[in-house]
Amino acid sequence: MARFHPLKVTEVRRETRDAVVITLVPRDEDKALFDFTQGQYLTFRRDFDGEELRRSYSICAGKDEDCLRVGIKRVEGGAFSTWANENLAPGDELDAMPPMGKFFTAIEPEAVKQYLGFAGGSGITPLLSIIKTVLVREPRSRFTLIYANRQINTIMFREELEDLKNSYLGRFSVIHVLEQEGQEIDLFTGRIDAEKMKALFGHWLDVKAVDTAFICGPEPMMLAIAASLREHGLADSQIKFELFASGQPGRAKAKAVSKADIAPGTGTQATVTLDGATRSFEMPRSGQSILDAALAASLDAPYSCKAGVCSTCRCKVLEGEVEMVINHALEDYEVRAGYVLSCQAMPLSDRVVVSYDE
Repeated sequence: MARFHPLKVTEVRRETRDAVVITLVPRDEDKALFDFTQGQYLTFRRDFDGEELRRSYSICAGKDEDCLRVGIKRVEGGAFSTWANENLAPGDELDAMPPMGKFFTAIEPEAVKQYLGFAGGSGITPLLSIIKTVLVREPRSRFTLIYANRQINTIMFREELEDLKNSYLGRFSVIHVLEQEGQEIDLFTGRIDAEKMKALFGHWLDVKAVDTAFICGPEPMMLAIAASLREHGLADSQIKFELFASGQPGRAKAKAVSKADIAPGTGTQATVTLDGATRSFEMPRSGQSILDAALAASLDAPYSCKAGVCSTCRCKVLEGEVEMVINHALEDYEVRAGYVLSCQAMPLSDRVVVSYDE
């Protein structure tokens, strides 16, 4: 199971007024642990006034850049993002878990594929990693990016995207959609919604030629894009998405493993395996997640967002029955196999056995 390791900050670059790009270096003995896959994220932790905060940020470097780099956009009221934007400096250290996440497809050097990416705001960070890696390692594939922002001065990595477009003429193209600024083509002004998606597919994009679509951004945008892609013929297996914010329930509540019908109102005997060690403890039948119960029992269970958006707290139910309140991170096949987000998993049976090591 992943644990935290120190990363040294070697560069802090101001990207926009509200965003910085952080370059990090692991210790020599940790280099293999931080060998990331394009599209993955790092989970950081830091104490603020005695309270530990954990936040996840996507890696924006390509596989061939030989560095770790993340983009951190300031969130209004966000303690971690504000500190990173205002106080983080070269020479500082950040505790981070090794890279995690499944927002990618395998690179196939001989493939001839057409990729389509949609990013909103700081959702560009994992897509930038994917784009750069695909362009280098799949030399016959093409990538089209639709990038939504409020206005031109909020566009992260604008110059880098232009450089990529010029370096890979005919293989990489980017369309900027600006919510608050008019452009020469009216279609590229406003929010990305179902109507705009229909117009894009009607005049600019051949969705039938797309092999894989990547979406990363706020939930309303992501849902509209995913629905439109499905309407135009893409299968769920061709659509990869990653949320960086969530305000609504995810997939429908999903039960895992056991079908035993246990009367409510009694406590649950929980058994948790973590790093090869197994511990048992009692937890309430309601009002507490598996993750919170494990943390209360002094287990160093992994987590980040606690909102069902990332998959850092993923575990497998081996015995008993749980129900997830929210799930934005696990695919349906993973749920069918018994995997749950422990931050959202509530026990339904009098005994639950889970493992973080599966």
